[in-house]
Parts: sequence; C-alpha cells; structure tokens
Amino acid sequence: MKKQIAVIGLGRFGTSLANTLYGMGHDVLAVDVDEKKVHTIASQITHAVQADATNETILKDLGIDGFDIAVVAIGTSVENSVLSTILLKKLGVPYVIARADSDLHGSILEKIGADTVVYPEHEMGTRTAQIVTLSYVWDYMSVTEGYGIAKLSAPEYLEGQRLSDVGFGPKGKWGVAVLLIQRAGEVIVTPGQGEVIKPYDALIVAGSDDKIEQLLAEASKSKEGEEKKSSAQSRKSTKRK
Repeated sequence: MKKQIAVIGLGRFGTSLANTLYGMGHDVLAVDVDEKKVHTIASQITHAVQADATNETILKDLGIDGFDIAVVAIGTSVENSVLSTILLKKLGVPYVIARADSDLHGSILEKIGADTVVYPEHEMGTRTAQIVTLSYVWDYMSVTEGYGIAKLSAPEYLEGQRLSDVGFGPKGKWGVAVLLIQRAGEVIVTPGQGEVIKPYDALIVAGSDDKIEQLLAEASKSKEGEEKKSSAQSRKSTKRK
C-alpha cells in the first residue's frame, strides 16, 4: 500500500533509503539542511526540501503530521537526531524510525519514543561478514545472533538433487528451510521436498549459520563420493570388456 514517508537527513543512508522507498511506489519527502544534497536528490523522489528538521515550526509548515512514517537518518549529530525524533513524535507522526550509530545513541532514541531504532553500520557489517564466511551466499539478513536468511547460488554439486536428498527442510537433518527458489523468471514459494534443484537456481534459505555451512559442506563431500564411486565402477566395467 502506498504510504507517505519523510526521510530526515540525506547522508548515504538517508539518500539510499529515500530513493529505494520512492522506487517502491511511495510518496517520499526528503529533508536536509544541505542545499547541495537536496538539489541532487530533488529529481529522483516526490519532494525534497532544504530545511532544519530540529525546528518545530518548519516541521509544522511541511505538514509532517500528515505523514504515515518518518525516518530520522541523521548520522552526524546525536543532538539533532534526538531533537528531530522528539519533535516528530510530538507532532503526531504515527511511526518514527531513527538511525543510531552506537548502543548509547540507540538507547536514548528508544527512551524518547522512537518506534524502531536501526543500526545500519552494524547491520551492514554483520551482513558482509556472513557473505564472506558462508559459501555461495549472495545476500544475508540476520534474524538473531547466529541465525538468518541467506540467498545462495546453488552450487553445481546440488544440481539434479531433490531438496529432501540434500537434507533441506525444517524437519530435515539440518533444520534449514528453503523459503523460495528463484529460477529464471519464475519464483517458487515454499517449494516441496521433492523439488529438484536446477542449474542457476537461487535458493532463499533460513536456518542457523553453522548448519547452512555444514549442509553445503556435506552435500559437496557426498557428491564427490558419488562421482568417485561412479568413476571406479566405470573403470571396472572397461577392464571386463
């Protein structure tokens, strides 16, 4: 459903967020004190304004109370971040999301009424670490410590195998569920255990990080074992002839 969303602060996080939300079809108002940043994004979203979001009168004039959501993306000043959050709640914005750069900053934002506090730098660090350490992972979203949702490029050694053969599934050996399979232009939602993995499939899986890694490692060893066994049988058959 289309929403009216205000993004306060146009650093890298705020700019990326505003562009993404507009691309998703929402009405987006971007606010920053830096005229250059406002000018840069003006043609890319619904509306951009050079203004001080710590000024209550200015926020009222912008009709901020009519927005569904406001995101305080200010990252350079804790004081401005806190004051802007207080004013947005005071003016009646139903849902305020605030960016924090530290645990202390986040704790303050929670205490003054922010509905949700996000830590983009920390979350990006966690996401990147998992992409680095988990084999074949394109993307990763942490759900809780040690557990997340990952997008895997299906390795060649999984091709031709059913999900149940590999050990996928909440009741499978590894407790790793396949939520989606992206296949060319097709998306298979909650695929059955009999679904066969095909070349170039992308698997969206959920499970503990170590189990995802162990599953892939064992599947690789199993495939290598089958290939060696098949090769040995082939050599024996050739000798008999």
